[in-house]
Amino acid sequence: MMEGILSGLSTAVSPINILMVSVGCFVGTFIGMLPGLGPISAIALMIPITYGFDPATGLILMAGVYYGAIFGGSTSSILINAPGVAGTVATAFDGYPMAREGKAGKALAIAAYSSFSGGTIAAILLLIAAPSLAVVSRAFQSTDYFALMVLGLTAVAAFAGKGNIIKALLMTVVGLMLSTVGTDKGVGVQRFTFGAIDLADGISFLLLAMATFALSEALMGVLRPKSDADRLREMEAQKNLGSMKVSRDEVKELAPVVGRSSVLGFFVGVLPGAGATIASFLAYGIEQRLAGPKKGAEFGKGSIRGLSAPETANNAACSGSFVPLLTLGIPGSGTTAIMLGALLSYGIQPGPRLFEENPEVFWSVIISMYIGNVILLVLNLPLIPYIARILAVPSTVLLPMIVFFSLIGVYFVSFNTFDIHLMVLFAVAAIALRLLDFPMAPMLLGFILGGMMEENLRRALSIHDESWSFLWERGLTLSILILAALILFVPMIVPRITAMLARRRETAGEGG
Repeated sequence: MMEGILSGLSTAVSPINILMVSVGCFVGTFIGMLPGLGPISAIALMIPITYGFDPATGLILMAGVYYGAIFGGSTSSILINAPGVAGTVATAFDGYPMAREGKAGKALAIAAYSSFSGGTIAAILLLIAAPSLAVVSRAFQSTDYFALMVLGLTAVAAFAGKGNIIKALLMTVVGLMLSTVGTDKGVGVQRFTFGAIDLADGISFLLLAMATFALSEALMGVLRPKSDADRLREMEAQKNLGSMKVSRDEVKELAPVVGRSSVLGFFVGVLPGAGATIASFLAYGIEQRLAGPKKGAEFGKGSIRGLSAPETANNAACSGSFVPLLTLGIPGSGTTAIMLGALLSYGIQPGPRLFEENPEVFWSVIISMYIGNVILLVLNLPLIPYIARILAVPSTVLLPMIVFFSLIGVYFVSFNTFDIHLMVLFAVAAIALRLLDFPMAPMLLGFILGGMMEENLRRALSIHDESWSFLWERGLTLSILILAALILFVPMIVPRITAMLARRRETAGEGG
């Protein structure tokens, strides 16, 4: 273990990796501040750049973009009440009221300190917990991997809004279907290519990610331009930043909030499919209850606790989401799903054996998280007044740039115009689905896990003489599948049981 840590440390502190984490943090912060563009789009734009890099360097860059985007997303939430990413929605509840009271500088400073603290504590927990999980997971076989893929797919409910679980499941099925396009690796026969040679190698992960997130996001910006009122609010917010000082009494008040929210956010992030959004809302709700009647009444009106809790939790969850990604090969969010695809394109299989086979990748990413949090703090505090001005970039400049980099990024990978045509087709389809409120992340998750799921299923069947008994013969496989079933069906059953019990109480009350 110590050898792996030292190897990762030497990799993380190399000049090129320090440069990459700095660039990643800066780019992530920049993109995270822009409403509508989140870490998924940011990492999708980074993937073409990382193809020529060493796997550790590429992953460090993308990790920096990831927590940089979450870190930067708080800026637009606080200044103009327009969350840059979903994980900073709860930040706007108290951050924006503080900005309207002339405390935007203090709100941004508290967000920066809370993000740094949450990310640092979570990085330490990751350093402690990841090796333990890796040791436990060494006994995993192909049957267990198949069960893990099923578990990952059943966690798609976390990507769906309220009442949209069925839509999320449907999009997962679409992703699984798209993953089957190309040449069947088992028998070497082309399937679902419709005779097109360009589809013989399957659909490019980069193409699908860029089309459904970056390109479709830019086109959605054209369909939904900013109003004059939104532009006026942005200009007023930039002029009224106020003081950035945080008093000692406020630090004492926030210290326990940061501690609780860091631990909570980390463990929520570890759960596959949970992520920063759920962690931030959960931390906000818990702190509101713990604050008491007097302090609790300030939540939603400019409470520093209400600002610090979600900002701490969402950054801690970012680090936590790397536990299932690196040790089990299951992405903990839509963003880590893209990073999983990038790792596979490097020829690295995330999972239980990554700890032994690629220790420099495993440990360098973990160590770079702490370095990245320091860089984020150094970058953001002095630059807050200037970075805020980026919100005024005209959409007529920003959107064409996103379209340009999306198309060029895909073309430079394959140098095939067919991919450009297919990308535009997917982007148009993604816009139609998004207008119908279908989430895109489950489709990407299904696409990424589909190939791995099929490969491990075939291996498991061949080992067990084409018998499906492997599903219940191994205790670990059966336990994972039971957990997957609970995750899938409990959210559907509990509301019905609750409604049924409520009706019975009403009937009993009327009878009495």
